[in-house]
Amino acid sequence: MTKHAVRLCIAPEHPALPGHFPGDPLVPGVVVLERVAAALKAWKDSAVGKLDAKFVRPLRPGEEATIALDDDGARVRFEVTRADGGVLARGTLLVAERQA
Repeated sequence: MTKHAVRLCIAPEHPALPGHFPGDPLVPGVVVLERVAAALKAWKDSAVGKLDAKFVRPLRPGEEATIALDDDGARVRFEVTRADGGVLARGTLLVAERQA
């Protein structure tokens, strides 16, 4: 079992934030998942083939978080947590087959 972790912080100026939501901004889940996929690519030089995710709490612009990846051989589990340990999202990734 191998593990990898990366820092996550989405700047308040990120182009996906306007409209999510005025007066109570949060980072769209698709932006968080894009960063999870980028962390997998940086760690294993692999793309996501299939993804299963559950969002527990919202990520706020400028909020510090960590993406943790854990490879158990069959799949990669991920968890996104705040600095205080609160879980924001978790799920599993199946790595895409490499094409010849």
